Amino acid sequence: MKIQKIECFQHLFELKQPFQTSYGVLSHKPVAIYCVTDERGNQGFGELVALPCPDYIEETFQTAQVIIKRFLVPLISNQTIQHPKEIRELFRAVRGNEMAKSALETAIWDLYAKRLGQSFSQLFSVKRKKIPVGVSIGLQTDEHSLLKSVEEYVQKGYTRVKLKIKPGYDIRPIQVIRKHFPELELMVDANSAYSFSEKERLTELDQYRLAMIEQPFSASDFLEHCELQKEMTTKICLDENIRSLEDVKLAHFLGSCGAINLKIPRVGGIAEALDIVHYCQENSLMVWLGGMFETGIGRSLNLSFAAQDAFCFPGDISASERYFFEDSIEETFSLENGCLTLPKGKGIGVHPTLSKMNKEVLF
Repeated sequence: MKIQKIECFQHLFELKQPFQTSYGVLSHKPVAIYCVTDERGNQGFGELVALPCPDYIEETFQTAQVIIKRFLVPLISNQTIQHPKEIRELFRAVRGNEMAKSALETAIWDLYAKRLGQSFSQLFSVKRKKIPVGVSIGLQTDEHSLLKSVEEYVQKGYTRVKLKIKPGYDIRPIQVIRKHFPELELMVDANSAYSFSEKERLTELDQYRLAMIEQPFSASDFLEHCELQKEMTTKICLDENIRSLEDVKLAHFLGSCGAINLKIPRVGGIAEALDIVHYCQENSLMVWLGGMFETGIGRSLNLSFAAQDAFCFPGDISASERYFFEDSIEETFSLENGCLTLPKGKGIGVHPTLSKMNKEVLF
């Protein structure tokens, strides 16, 4: 396939409710959808999910767009590509900037699948038609709001709840949830909010039967996470630490974690993500799929990818109604008995709605 056109569609999506983590509050999310067209007129779509501020990781929405336009687009313009795995090699000339790479790489996977006349489910050899999903809850202002939020999601059928925590907002909210929902599949996510000196505070969480504690320390703290995991029976899950297969290998070798939160954009795209899934399967390391406040295009990819046999823990793939007032696709993903149904169409399986977005032709 020959890449003949690359377009970018941008829009600022408003969240239905501000989402607060230890990093700050997110009320609006800028989104860019990249459309790649081949010589036959087929189109593939990928979503840039980078956040506005360099707090989750170093990349931001603005810096990723610069990297895409100035460095990545020239590497694939007019290129003839046999398989989308080649994109990873072409992009190695640019260091880091994995979310920028993923926005184009996933679009080319979509394009490739459509040329083959296959859905992503077929491409990933997925047999399931529905998958159970979880939900992430931000920091709440009081216990009443916390319980109300958890209860609403449990009633909707979400099979797992993840609570954001930080120093001063950890043990008490977990106690409250456990008192009212003793059997709920519950995990917590610290988003690197703790220092190693606060290790004892974290070990106290062992008593609450949590599925895992996600990313308590900084994104470079492989050794510190290793020391914490030695003292806890609860799984430590790494998120921000994991940018590549090499990071997974290092974490596994050191014993830094018992689980990996895999986010396709954070590792540069589908090719690297598939390698990570394979490694985790071979080494009996738990892997599950995380989310980045995706709109429908990113959610469609996540659903098909997370339906692979390797994923046995509900991912952060909420229903369409969860975050935004509007979406980037025509279809709606609704929760049924705690599950979302996979898209059925070719490639990502959905129809983008880009008419309201600002368009820029990059090539």
